[in-house]
Amino acid sequence: MSLRWPRLEGWTSADLDRQASQAVPSKPRVPGLAHSSQSQPPCQGGPGSCACYCCWGWDWGPRRPYPHPVREQVLQTFTELSRDHNHSIPREQLQAFVQEHFQAKGQELQPWTPADWKDSPQFLQKISDAKLRVWAGQLHQLWKKLGKKMKPEVLSHPERFSLIYSEHPFIVPGGRFVEFYYWDSYWVMEGLLLSEMAETVKGMLQNFLDLVKTYGHVPNGGRVYYLQRSQPPLLTLMMDCYLTHTNDTTFLQENIETLALELDFWTKNRTVSVSLEGKNYLLNRYYVPYGGPRPESYSKDTELADTLPEGDREALWAELKAGAESGWDFSSRWLIGGPNPNSLSGIRTSKLVPVDLNAFLCQAEELMSKFYSRLGNDSQATKYRTLRAQRLAALNAVLWDEETGAWFDYDLENKKKNQEFYPSNLTPLWAGCFSDPGVADKALKYLEDSRILTYQYGIPTSLQKTGQQWDSPNAWAPLQDLVIRGLAKAPLPRAQEVAFQLAQNWIRTNFDVYSQKSAMYEKYDISNGGQPGGGGEYEVQEGFGWTNGVVLMLLDRYGDRLTSGSQLAFLEPHCLVAALLPSLLFSLLSR
Repeated sequence: MSLRWPRLEGWTSADLDRQASQAVPSKPRVPGLAHSSQSQPPCQGGPGSCACYCCWGWDWGPRRPYPHPVREQVLQTFTELSRDHNHSIPREQLQAFVQEHFQAKGQELQPWTPADWKDSPQFLQKISDAKLRVWAGQLHQLWKKLGKKMKPEVLSHPERFSLIYSEHPFIVPGGRFVEFYYWDSYWVMEGLLLSEMAETVKGMLQNFLDLVKTYGHVPNGGRVYYLQRSQPPLLTLMMDCYLTHTNDTTFLQENIETLALELDFWTKNRTVSVSLEGKNYLLNRYYVPYGGPRPESYSKDTELADTLPEGDREALWAELKAGAESGWDFSSRWLIGGPNPNSLSGIRTSKLVPVDLNAFLCQAEELMSKFYSRLGNDSQATKYRTLRAQRLAALNAVLWDEETGAWFDYDLENKKKNQEFYPSNLTPLWAGCFSDPGVADKALKYLEDSRILTYQYGIPTSLQKTGQQWDSPNAWAPLQDLVIRGLAKAPLPRAQEVAFQLAQNWIRTNFDVYSQKSAMYEKYDISNGGQPGGGGEYEVQEGFGWTNGVVLMLLDRYGDRLTSGSQLAFLEPHCLVAALLPSLLFSLLSR
């Protein structure tokens, strides 16, 4: 995710004028239509300088849109203000300028109560613990708070707004994130479907499908300055969730080619060849072939690159954008193996082949094969079945490590796996993209050997403490889902019981924090009893779409067993055996 407002501490207008003057303007191109390493200029000189300084870019679309039809008046005012203060505008003067010429954040959106929201969805009745049932009802209420729709003027005057117009209302993450975000929406939709809000999900799906038709891919989020990059490709998986709940084959028929178009974007623009033992394997990576600072984090990116030669700056900015495309912005995952693994200036996202990205695409290819079979198109079904088989072979050859019992990101430059722990290492288990029937048992041993099961309040994002938000001590809801559902799908009672216990830990962390603060958060610090998370580029946010969705999923799956009582003890191996005895005895007696 991204900042809603660039930080300007330590910068004068002259500094930003200097940065802006280095760029020659051009309207943003749609990424994916052509491979290019050409920098995407962030500013446009004079007018761009004003926009960069205040809210980043008229042509990118400011978050606070100009209320006047003639922008030259605003630009002239800024030029005079800058000149009057010798290109170093005092904070108070700048704030007054912004307040006069820009609308408040989020004014282009209005609250929306979904028409298909209902008081008592059926899944609530599956929750035995009375406190958890009340809590689940409160989270169900939050969908109304997180609902947004765009004002008509976003469509009639798009030049005034940075929002990408979407016809249908949607659910936002919450906090400063008042627009939609791509991969967040998958877990939001899972929760909405449990809340029996299929029409809301259909509208959100249609918005994403419309974006693919227009731009060739789903952007990172709902702002024009996100058009350069996407996020983890979960659109096909979203369609599958919707179909599972509705059996709406007509909607699938109408949009199957658009789903194929999105996968084509990743195939054409994010594919890399890996050579191992005389064979070539095609896999995917996160890659944004444009330089320039991220528009939404301009000052941070500029400051980070300030000591680098100009050519290295462009490379750094492209890697930062690739890191944002991964959804993990930012993490030691993208730093390890480089010359400067302790600093974000050493980020090298595009040099790594990520496990989770390829698992998501593997599952999408399997689903596309099933979709086409369902629609009677055998040739396309065969095509995607073949693509899935090829990717599965590549996952096994390049990313799987038999000795460790897990998959690992592959370092293209160093030609080796990054064997640090990340929950994403087990995404193929979640996605069903493996051929070894014993893989769940091996993955469980991997978790034990890594001592992940000793964490009482959730699964850590990594074991590295870098200060980045996608590292220790933070834990994120979607990563809990990747591990828990991956284990829960396994036919092993032992794996299923560990999945439940991990779910119990996560539910109690979320419930305890909610009981203290009456809020749900995007991430949690699991180092000391479970608290709102920290680190990264912004303060932890409340809301929170995907956190709510994962909690509702776990309450739906395990509602008859989950409790709101005290936290579980560490799952040391001997404790694990004791915890599993009831399930094992039941399994033996039922034979």
